[in-house]
Amino acid sequence: MNADRYQRQEMIKQIQQDTGRRLLCYVSGQKCVIDHDDTIPFVDLLHELPPHEELELLLHTGGGSIDVAEKLIRMVRAKVDPAGFHIVVPQFAKSAGTVMVLGSDSVLMSDVSELGPIDPHTVLFDKWQSVQNYIDAYETHTKALEKEPSDVAAQIMLGKLDPATLKLCQAAKKRASQSAEYLLRNGMFRRNGGNWTKIASDLLDTTRWLSHSQMISWEDALDLGLTVEHLNPESKRWINYWRLYCLQRLAVGDRKKLYESDYVSLLIGTEG
Repeated sequence: MNADRYQRQEMIKQIQQDTGRRLLCYVSGQKCVIDHDDTIPFVDLLHELPPHEELELLLHTGGGSIDVAEKLIRMVRAKVDPAGFHIVVPQFAKSAGTVMVLGSDSVLMSDVSELGPIDPHTVLFDKWQSVQNYIDAYETHTKALEKEPSDVAAQIMLGKLDPATLKLCQAAKKRASQSAEYLLRNGMFRRNGGNWTKIASDLLDTTRWLSHSQMISWEDALDLGLTVEHLNPESKRWINYWRLYCLQRLAVGDRKKLYESDYVSLLIGTEG
C-alpha cells in the first residue's frame, strides 16, 4: 500500500546525499491553492528538521493566498536561518508561489521551469479578476473625464465602478508589493542587497506581463534581478528532481496536495 511513498522517499534521501542539503517538497494539484490549511503540514515537515541546516524546498503550485505564502516562508526561515534556503521549481510556481520564491536565497530552475506575475486577483462579479484591471479602468475613465468633462461614455463607465471595490483592489495590490519587498529584503537580497522595490514593481507590471499565467522563464527571472541557478535539463541533478516531481504529480492528481520529506509524507485533499 505504501510502495509509492517509500519509493519517493528513497529518491529524496538520494538527492540529499548528492546535494548535501535537506529536501522538503510541496506539490499541489491544479485545483488546489495555497491556503491556511497548509500551515499544519508545514509544521510537520519542519518539526524533525535540525535547526540551521541548509534546505531545499521543491515547490509546485498555481498560487493562492499571498498572506499564507509569506507565512510559510517565515516559518521555514525561522527554522533554517542563518543557513541557506533554496527553492527548486520543477515545473511552475505561479502567483503566490512566485512570492514564496522571493523569500529563498536562490531559485533552481531548468528550461521547463516557470514563475509568474504576482498581480493579485480577487472575486469581482462572481468570477476571479485582476485587481490591476479594475484600477486601470478607474484611472482610464477618470483621466478621460478630466480631459473632457462631457465625455458621456466615460461618465457611464466610471459610474459602474464601486469606490469600495476600488479601495479593496488598491489595498490588495499594495499588500502584494509589501509582501514581495519584505521577502526579497529578508530572502534573496538579505546578504548582498538589491533593488527589491523595483523587482516587486516589475513582477506586478501588467503592461509587461499581459496575462496572469504568462511564463517567466529562468532567463526572464535573471533579467529581473533574481538569484537563479539554471540546471541543464540533461544533468543528473535535474533529472533526479524531475523524476521525483513526476511521481509526486501522479500522486496528487487534480485535487490533492503532497507535503513530503524523507520522514514525512502527507497526501491531503479530495478525490472528487
